[in-house]
Amino acid sequence: MWRMVFEINVAETWIIRNYREKVNGSMMSDMEMVLKYGTGSTVPLRLDPPELIGAYGRPRQAALDDPAAAVAAALVDPLDFPPLKMAIAPGDRIALALADGLPCAAQLVAGVVASLLEAGAKPEEITVLQACQESNTGWPDPRCQLPASVRRRVSLVTHDPTQRDELGYLAASAAGEPIYVNRVLWDADVVLPIGCLRLESHLDYGGAFGGLFPTFSDQATQQRFRAAGNYRSAKRRQLRLREADEAGWWLGVSLAIQVVPGPGDSILHVLAGNSGAIYQRGRRLCREAWYYRSPRRASLVVAGIEGAAACQTWENVGRALAAAMNLVEDEGAIAICSDLAAAPGTALLKITQAESRDLAYRQIRRERSPDAPTAYQLLRALEKNKVYLLSRLADEVVENLGIAPVENVRQIRRLADCHSTCAVIWNAQYVMTGGEGDGASDLQQAAGSATGIGREDQ
Repeated sequence: MWRMVFEINVAETWIIRNYREKVNGSMMSDMEMVLKYGTGSTVPLRLDPPELIGAYGRPRQAALDDPAAAVAAALVDPLDFPPLKMAIAPGDRIALALADGLPCAAQLVAGVVASLLEAGAKPEEITVLQACQESNTGWPDPRCQLPASVRRRVSLVTHDPTQRDELGYLAASAAGEPIYVNRVLWDADVVLPIGCLRLESHLDYGGAFGGLFPTFSDQATQQRFRAAGNYRSAKRRQLRLREADEAGWWLGVSLAIQVVPGPGDSILHVLAGNSGAIYQRGRRLCREAWYYRSPRRASLVVAGIEGAAACQTWENVGRALAAAMNLVEDEGAIAICSDLAAAPGTALLKITQAESRDLAYRQIRRERSPDAPTAYQLLRALEKNKVYLLSRLADEVVENLGIAPVENVRQIRRLADCHSTCAVIWNAQYVMTGGEGDGASDLQQAAGSATGIGREDQ
């Protein structure tokens, strides 16, 4: 399959490997940039100023030195909400629901648990609920920074959406869909979600309660949310966002915590308070950190995924592709730099098995596995662009997806030498870009409508 794509990619890969760098006096005027990916890995790029369209994904804000202290401080004076000690009562069962892929999860749990104990809660009354283990590969036990005497008494539950006896029926949504949630949430007197904000234009954006629902719902609901139609239709996306909001309302969530992610595994901001208030402020902070405007498109976009093993996922590859596609010219190239080692999931394997791109699209539309958004994004990218991937995967695995494998950073540098213009994206899993004068996208408008936020707030 993908015979034409492979022939083009292999041909250009041959050019990269055999390209001889120019050595002349003008090299001294070049600008050298160092793109980070993985944990401590870098790609030095030497570019003439006219060649560099833009460099994105390096927020001006410094990452927090102590996320535990930051979340504890936020809970002392929450936004539009009384202090934490006034929000819990003696004997309350408290559930801390951790969003999938939450950065600095252990530090945040340490700060929240310390605040709860100070407010009068007992360790035995606290349960930490994390997403299914498959999604948390590479993350440490979120209780690991608690004192040993406390850690033994705080429960940890890993959600399994396939176990119906571990779920509780909450209500029916306005659309008539059953809302099931993990029984830890169903039984809790206080549900405290800890989420990670993302830009509204990301395909997997979930709104104010996206880290809570469908993350901790049943398998059927999760699959329904992953359907490709949600990515292609702003209306269907809006319905899903509203359903997540309904789940948060039925759970009685009033106090919540949201973080604005920073480079790699770091955090820029921690917000606590009324869920609506922190969402409003958080989305502005997220846009300030991660939304960029570009004057024009580039023939090559080099995007890095920074962070430890837990950040090196196919989901983040999909997000990086989305960021790059808004910057690259038609018939241009996208190079993703990562330490990805995870095998492709069910949806991505559909691409390798399909006899044509149209057939792959049809199969992906029916696919509802966790990597469906990435598979959909990859197909979109391959329609108009060449895609390269630096990873820890075998070349054959990458090639079967229609992607050209990159063996080392030298090939990335040579690829840049082959293109007339280049854009560079650090931390591409968080970035979204747009051209000057762009309005809000359909996806952004859907997100705003679903959460009661108008376009004037965009």
